[in-house]
Parts: sequence; structure tokens; C-alpha cells
Amino acid sequence: MAIAATTSYFGALNYTGASHYFLSSQRVFSTSPRPTRLIICKSTNQSQTPKQSPPSLRKPSIEKFPERSKDENPYPRRTLIDSQEEQDETGNLKDAGFLNAVVKVYCTHTEPDYSLPWQKQRQYTSTGSAFMIGDGKLLTNAHCVEHNTQVKVKRRGDDTKYVAKVLAEGVECDIALLSVESKKFWKEAKPLQFGCLPRLQDAVTVVGYPLGGDTISVTKGVVSRIEVTSYAHGSSELLGIQIDAAINPGNSGGPAFNDQGECIGVAFQTYRSDDVENIGYVIPSAVVSHFLDDYEKNGKYTGFPCLGVLLQKLESPALQACLNVPPNRGVLVRRVEPTSGASDVLKEGDVIVSFDGVHVGCEGTVPFRSTERIAFRYLVSQKFTGDTVNIGIIRAGAFTKVQASVIPRVHLVPYHIEGGQPSYLVVGGLVFTPLSEPLIDEEHEDNIGLKLMAKARYSFAKFEGEQIVILSQVLANEVNIGYEDMCNEQVLRFNGVRIRNIHHLAHLIDSCKKKYLVFEFEDNYLVVLERKACSAASAGLLKDYGIPLERSSDLLEPYVDPIGENQETDCQNFGDGPVSSSEFGFDGFLWV
Repeated sequence: MAIAATTSYFGALNYTGASHYFLSSQRVFSTSPRPTRLIICKSTNQSQTPKQSPPSLRKPSIEKFPERSKDENPYPRRTLIDSQEEQDETGNLKDAGFLNAVVKVYCTHTEPDYSLPWQKQRQYTSTGSAFMIGDGKLLTNAHCVEHNTQVKVKRRGDDTKYVAKVLAEGVECDIALLSVESKKFWKEAKPLQFGCLPRLQDAVTVVGYPLGGDTISVTKGVVSRIEVTSYAHGSSELLGIQIDAAINPGNSGGPAFNDQGECIGVAFQTYRSDDVENIGYVIPSAVVSHFLDDYEKNGKYTGFPCLGVLLQKLESPALQACLNVPPNRGVLVRRVEPTSGASDVLKEGDVIVSFDGVHVGCEGTVPFRSTERIAFRYLVSQKFTGDTVNIGIIRAGAFTKVQASVIPRVHLVPYHIEGGQPSYLVVGGLVFTPLSEPLIDEEHEDNIGLKLMAKARYSFAKFEGEQIVILSQVLANEVNIGYEDMCNEQVLRFNGVRIRNIHHLAHLIDSCKKKYLVFEFEDNYLVVLERKACSAASAGLLKDYGIPLERSSDLLEPYVDPIGENQETDCQNFGDGPVSSSEFGFDGFLWV
């Protein structure tokens, strides 16, 4: 058994002590000599795991103890103790109810092979936790059922595993909704009730099925902190509860309770470092309710919206006076993403002083409950996709109000692939695929190259549907002699036309009538192939390398231009507009 670990790639975490952090396109790096990371608490079967963990991730050794069935128990006194425990639990109906609503999740995963995108990796299994919420549905973590081919659940005290169906996965919030059709599974089931957001130092109980045994596990602690938190699975920042109760691999998806037996959230990750102890994170019920309301309203998960702006804090009195901003009010708009819903109403240099009537402080915070403050982006995350918000701004020294719609952020380099399987295109042995975070993780950053990594970390999408298309590898053949050693290079143009995404590249190649196929890469590096020779060699090349089709199924659909021909002149440099690293290396800047 091993820990499935994911480094936190996002969010401005501000930790005290000797460790220092800098934000880099939503990745968090530590300059501390000791390893620090956010860990997703999913228990995986290492014997079937397709990929090895990086050397920096240490796998814990699990000591296995011999099991003995009740029939083999030679101590009749043990039976008396079990009976007493059962009587005590029956006497406390509240405890028995919330424990019996927690189930164990068995998932078989089959991840795509991003380096060989026409195939998948070897399957592996993992275990996690889930709990009943009524109406024949269960809640768990999205990372517990990611790339699933089969999901089964088992109730406490039952040896039968029931097949479950994944209804929705919320990548950003790391929540998944399951359903079980078997009526036997729901017999005498009591769904959990959600409670309100707890207070600091409130008692919390985490229930689940972590490593160390097969039966249910209960750990207790207190609420240590409530703030906007980095979510390791979804590269997002949402409200989170930090607790000191133990959260171990296998606890993912299990509920956290208050003293009244109400569910206050879902356990999902821990923070591991030699400098800290007992830091676990719970998805609060407010985020869970947003996910469920979104699903009920739209019939699917549409995501958490964002404002799509880069802001600067206005702590300097001189800067406040220069911008004609009231003391301790507002944040300066440094950059607006072109794909943002606010791109038409907000401009660089605007100062946001209120959001839906709530005053925004000079540090980018807003009032939270009675005596607390929280990051401004918390208010944005409470909205739903397509909602209209009222923003109070100071522009050129004058106050005004504007309205903007909020939508989920468009990532130039996605953290997760929609549909599960990456797109690919094979032309004359040249394998093209969009750059993605899973591909970077699989290839490792050293093999990607600094220039491409800089684009992946600092650039943003100019329009929805934009992709960084790379030449992943070259399958050696007589039609591509001289290019066999090329790999992980961004292709910029085809026959002089700027490439917008991989579907656009496939469209350009299909419509090409010229003698040569000319691919232009970084630093004006050219790859030229004969069009007719590539077509003639295609069938044999695919057979030699065991590739079923020359392109993924999504590229067989008709191409739709994402920006239109009339906007070509405005987007000549798309993909080449990196955000300065200095904008992320200083705590005075924050994304909303």
C-alpha cells in the first residue's frame, strides 16, 4: 500500500517559520531544504500501480498483522467485550447512525498514457471512504474515483460489495457524487445531515477507512483554522477547514462531524512536512452544498466561477493617495484575463473597492462572520457559473459601478483532461498532442524544457479553446529521416498559419493541397515532410507501432473556429503572453 501524493501546484499559502513560498502560475514551491507537500489521502494498491512515485516522495512501510476470524478466537471473554461494546453503541443511536452511514469505496483506475495517448496504462486499485446523503446517493472525493473503470462500495458490518455509478465529478472542489441502484444496499440506511460552518476550537471527528486495518476508524481533534485553502486535486482555492485530527491514506471522502453528529465537511488532504504536525483539511459543508446545488440546477457539474483578474494589495498610503482611494480600501487590477467574464468591464488600473455591496480591504480581504476576515475570492466562489455580480471600482479617481458575469477559469495548460483520454494526431510519424499538467508530470519537467515550462507556468489563454500543441515524439520512419530525435517541442505554425489548438492543426493538414507539410517550431526550427509520402506511409507506420488510428476520436468531428477569422489580427501572439514571474514572487499580488 502506498500514499497517492500530489504536490500542491497552486494557491498562495502563507506559512510562518523558516520556509518561504512563492506563487508561480498557481504552483506553490518551497525553498525550505525539507520536503513540504499537500497529500491526497487515497490508499492505492502499490502492486498494481502503473507509475512510480518521484524520489522525493517516501513510501511508508506498513506492518501487516495476522488476521483471525471470530470462529478462531480462543478467548470467550472477547465475545463478552464485543457484546458490551455493541450494547453501548446501540444505546447511543446518534453515534451508531452516523457511523453506519460511512462506507468503504473500492475503485479500479485506468489512467491514460499521456506519452502514448492512443493507449491507457495498466489498471490499479485504491480504497477510500464515502457517506450517504439520501436519495440513493453517496459523496466521496473526486480523486478517489478519477479515471475509474469500476467503483464498488461496502457498508459497515456487511461483506457484500455493491457497484456504484459516478454521477458527477467536481475537479476544483474534489467532490464526486455516486449512486447505488441496489435496494438492499439502502435497507435501513440513515443519511447524514449537514451542519453549519464550525468555529475555531470546535471539536471535530473524522470517520473513514484509512490504512492500518479493514474496519471503520474514528479520529478526533479540533478546528484549527478556517480560510481559503489550496485544493491539491483541482488546482483551485476554495474555503477549507484545517483540523488537527489524523487524516491518513484511505480517509479521503469520509465525513467530519461536530459534537451534534452533523456532517461539517469531507476529509480530503493533509499537509506533510518535517516542520509541521497534524495538519489535515476538510471540505466544508458550504462547498459541498454549492456542488450539490450546481448539480441539481444544471443536471451536471459546471464548476466554481472566478473573476479572472490579477490584483495588487494597496497597503501603501502613498499608493492609496495617488489612486484617490479611501484609506485601507480596495485592490488594484493589474491584469485581466481575456477569457474572463469581466474582461469587457474591468481594465488594468481599476481599483476594486466593493463586490456585491461588500467592502474590499486593502489586503484583498472581506468581512467574514462577526470578527474575522477572509480572502476576497471567497465571495466569488459562492457564485454560480453565469451569475452577474456588481463591482464597485475607482477608475481615474472617480467611483463607478459595473456589472460582470463570472465563469470558471480557462486554463491554457489544463490540470485535468475532459473526457479522460488526451487528443493526439500522428502525421508522418510525428506525434502531436496538447500540453497538459498530467503530461508534464509523466514526462517530468527536465524533459519538457525550460522555455516550454515557462509558458506552461506563466502564460494564460487568450481565448477559450486555445492550446499549446507540442510534438511529443517522432516515430522513426523513412518519411521523417533527420527528425527522429525531436521530442516535446511546441509547434507554432503550419504552412505559415498560426496554430490555435490541435483540432485546428488537424484541420489545416486535412485541407492542405500543397506538396510539402511545413511545421514551424520555436527559434524558427523547420520540419518539412512530403504530403503524398506521409499519406502513403500512414497505414504501415500505424501497424508497425500498434496505433489503432492516426488521430483521436474527438479530432474526427468537424472543426469549429474558436475565435473567427475576423479576430485573427488581435490574436497573432496568443500563447506567447507570459505573466511576469515577479508578479507571482511577491505576496502583494493575488489571483481572484
